[in-house]
Amino acid sequence: MQVLSGRLLQEYELARQESDRLFDILKPGTLYERPIAERHRVIFYLGHLDCFDFIHICQEGMGQKSLNGTFDSLFQAGIDPDSSQLPSDTPSDWPSLGTVQDYVQSCRRRVDQSMDEAPEDALQLALEHRLMHLETLAYMFHNFPYDRKRIADGQSSEAPSATKPGQLSEWRQIPAGNALLGRKKADGFGWDNEFDQHSVSVPAFSIQRFPVTNGQYLEFVKQGAPIPNFWIERNGNIFYRGMFNEIALPLDWPVYVTKREAEAYAQAHGFSVVSEAQYHRAAYGTNGPKSRTYPWGDSVPQASFGNFDFRRWDPEAVFAAPQGNSFFGVAQLVGNGWEWTSTPFQPFPGFVPRASYPGYSANFFDGEHFVMKGAASRTAARLTRSSFRNWFRRDYPYMYAKFRCVQN
Repeated sequence: MQVLSGRLLQEYELARQESDRLFDILKPGTLYERPIAERHRVIFYLGHLDCFDFIHICQEGMGQKSLNGTFDSLFQAGIDPDSSQLPSDTPSDWPSLGTVQDYVQSCRRRVDQSMDEAPEDALQLALEHRLMHLETLAYMFHNFPYDRKRIADGQSSEAPSATKPGQLSEWRQIPAGNALLGRKKADGFGWDNEFDQHSVSVPAFSIQRFPVTNGQYLEFVKQGAPIPNFWIERNGNIFYRGMFNEIALPLDWPVYVTKREAEAYAQAHGFSVVSEAQYHRAAYGTNGPKSRTYPWGDSVPQASFGNFDFRRWDPEAVFAAPQGNSFFGVAQLVGNGWEWTSTPFQPFPGFVPRASYPGYSANFFDGEHFVMKGAASRTAARLTRSSFRNWFRRDYPYMYAKFRCVQN
C-alpha cells in the first residue's frame, strides 16, 4: 500500500483552506455573478475544485463510482476564455448554494477516506490544479466591484516608495548559449506540456533588466495607447485598481497588460517581446554549461527572492527583492507578475498527453495561446519551477501579466 508523504498531504490541506478563505472574501449573493464575461459564474468554481479532486483521485485514480453523475459533468471542466464566444447561462441554470455545498462536502469526504491508498500522481495533479485556480479566482475576484468583497484590516493596497532610484532604462547583455527547456520525465511530477527536457541554442541578445513599469507605459498611453485593464481614469487622473481599493498609479510597479498591448509597446520602441527560449537563457543561464534551478540559484523559493506564494494581493516595485536576480543581473524573472513571451503555446519534442487529462494542454495548441513564464504574487511556490508553463490568449486582459523587451 502506498503511503503519501506528510508534506504532500499538508500542502493539499493548506491549499483547501486557502481556497475556502478565498471564497469567503465575497459577500453573500455574489457567487452567482460573473466578474469576467469570458468565464463561468463563481458558483461553478465552488463546485469545480472538489469535483476535480474526486474525479482524478477517486474515480480515475482508484476506480470508484460517481457520487453524482449530473454534478460531475456540470462541474468537471471549465471553459477557454474567448471574448468572441461568451457564455450565456443565467443564475437560475445553476443549483442552489446549499446543494453545491453538500456536493462539495461529499466529494471531500470521499477524497479524505481514500487518502491512504490514493495514487501520489493523482494527488499532485489535484493539488496543483487547485493552486492554479487560487490564482485564477484571485484575478477574477480582483475584477469585482469593491462593494462585493469583504475587506479585512491590512488588506488595502498601498503604493510603497521605490527602495532605490534605479535605472529603468538599464539593459543586460546575454551572451549566446544554450537554454534548457522542459523537464526530465524522471524528475517527478509535471504537466504534460513540460516534457521532455531539451536544449535550445540562443543567439546573443540584450534584455531589459526590469519589467516595463506603469510609469514607462504611462508615457505610451499619453501618445495614444489605451489604458490597461488594471488602470482607471477619473477627472484626468489615473488610478491603479488594487484588489481591495484604488490608489494613485504606482509608477514603479510593473504594468499588467495583454500580450497585444505588450507587442504594441515593444514595436513602438523598436524592440520585441522576449521569447520563451530567451526568457530561459536570461533567467536560468550562466556563462558556463550549467543552468540554475531558479534565477537566484538553487535555493528553495522564499519571500526574499520575489513576490510570489501569496505574499501580496498586488505588485511591488520592480526594484524589490534584488536577491532574486538572475546570474546576468536580470530582475524579477520569477514573481511580481507572469511574463508574456512571443512564443506560441506548442508541444515540446516528445510530447505525450496525460492519459487521465488528455485535453489539458493539447486543446490549446492552436496558435491562439502564448506561453507565459515566471510567477505572480498569487502563484504558489511549487509552481515557480523552471519547466512550468502558463498560457493565455493574446487579448486576455485579466491576468497578473507583465512583460519586458529584448533587442537582438
